[in-house]
Amino acid sequence: MTEDGLIWLREDEIVDLIDLNDAIDALESGLKEEGGGVAKNIPKALGTWGDGSSMHALGSVFTQAGYCGWKTWANTKKGAEALFILFDSDNGSLKAVMEAVALGMMRTSAISGLATRWLAQEDATEMALVGTGHQALTQVAAVSAVRPLERLKVFSPTAENRAKFAKQARDVFDFEIEEAENVETCVADVPIVTLVTRASEPFLTADMLSKGTHLNAVGAILPGRQEFTQDVFARADLVVGDYLPNLKRASQEFIAYFEEGPGDWSQVKLLSEVIANGQTRPPGADITLFKAMGMGISDLSVAKVAYERARERGVGAPVAKPGRATPHWRALERV
Repeated sequence: MTEDGLIWLREDEIVDLIDLNDAIDALESGLKEEGGGVAKNIPKALGTWGDGSSMHALGSVFTQAGYCGWKTWANTKKGAEALFILFDSDNGSLKAVMEAVALGMMRTSAISGLATRWLAQEDATEMALVGTGHQALTQVAAVSAVRPLERLKVFSPTAENRAKFAKQARDVFDFEIEEAENVETCVADVPIVTLVTRASEPFLTADMLSKGTHLNAVGAILPGRQEFTQDVFARADLVVGDYLPNLKRASQEFIAYFEEGPGDWSQVKLLSEVIANGQTRPPGADITLFKAMGMGISDLSVAKVAYERARERGVGAPVAKPGRATPHWRALERV
């Protein structure tokens, strides 16, 4: 890899450099580094305003690999934009600025795929998806990358959205796609369930899930939003999260159970711990639960691979490095 100057990477370049399967493997490597103590997250900065608008910043560092970075974005009902800024962690120099919407979609889906790889039954071939928004298709793709899916059941409370997504999924995947009329029929007797919604009230109850289910709960990442009821925790033999400070700050489900309810935060394992310890689904487990809130290591893991491949292949527009200048000022005039 040549060490050239600062580069700008566009979305289309990033998705050509790294696909979702690569992202899952990159994230697994990043979490192994976290488990080994040579990578760390920085707690999310989060601000909200108006009718659901929000701004975020996620940071992390790979001390051994020599990278650190921030992903920052603003999300409103009129649109959203995201950037990832990559630095050299040894000398503080700026390496790359990346358009980060696709990068964010990949890391959000990749961590679900990674959790499924480690926690779902090895012979699972069916998946249930609740939520058909812009993250839904890649969530299915990530699970299909780690388990040989034969059937997908999908539910959205809006029939039109459900049908539109089912058609889109049939055009992309070669397994059976089935529309469900409610949450209960969607998740019944399905070994892998993914929730990716913006629900403000919980809609999934423990009695809807069959024994042996692995549940990915990756929606509801803002305070006050919830996807599943508290009785799910009582059935979970293993509860895994991505990053504890973000769970403690913004996951209403986890706060209600582990902060205000009967649970203890020590019961929550990190996915990096699971991977570093080689831990898989407990034999005979009833339910395994994975909750992702988003963390910097996820973004940096994917951005690192994209950047290194860009350097190897000569991809990216060169950008002038930041300069230095002395500030000016105007003294207050004496009367």
